[in-house]
Amino acid sequence: MREVAREAGVDTALVHYYFGAKRDLFDAVFLRRAEVWNNERVAAIDRYAAQAEESGRPMTLEGLLEAFLRPPFEWSLKGGPGWKHYSALVAQTNANPTFGGETMARYFDPAIRRLIELIAHVLPEASEVDLYWGYHNLSGALTLTLGETGRLDRLSGGRARSGDLQTAGDYMVRFAAAGFRAVAGLSPSS
Repeated sequence: MREVAREAGVDTALVHYYFGAKRDLFDAVFLRRAEVWNNERVAAIDRYAAQAEESGRPMTLEGLLEAFLRPPFEWSLKGGPGWKHYSALVAQTNANPTFGGETMARYFDPAIRRLIELIAHVLPEASEVDLYWGYHNLSGALTLTLGETGRLDRLSGGRARSGDLQTAGDYMVRFAAAGFRAVAGLSPSS
C-alpha cells in the first residue's frame, strides 16, 4: 500500500481511506478494467448473434470467438501501458491458486457464461462439460498470450513474437474453434 501511495503521490492514509485493505484496492483495480472488457465482449457477441439471426445465416464458432476475443486483444494493443499491465495482472491472477479462481469467477463469469450459452447454439452436440473444458483451455491460452511473457519469442527463436497481438488473436480464434470442436467430439455423451 505504501508503494501504491508513493507512486500515486499521496499519503498512505488516503489510499486506506478510499480503498480500505490491500485486497480492496486490488479488487477496485481489477474491476475497473474488467467491466470494460466484459461489457465490450458481451456487446460484441450479442451483436454478432443478432446480425446472424437478422441475416438468416447461422453463427459460426469462428465468428463468435472473434467477437468475444477481439476486445481484450484490442485494448492490450491500443490502450497503452495501463492495459498491458492489466493484461499481465489478469494472467497472473488466473494462474493464482490462492485467490485467482474466486477473483476470475467474480469478475469474468457472467461474460463467459454468455459466450458458453451462444457456443451451445453453434455446437448443439457438445455437452455442458465439453463447453466448460473448452473454455477452460481457451482461458489459459488467452491469459498466457495477453501476458506477453516473451516465452514464445524465445521458444521460436524470434520467428513468432508474443507482442504481436493482432496475429495472436487471429491464431487464437482458429485454435479455440478447433479446440471446442475437438473437445465436443471426445465427449462420451455426444
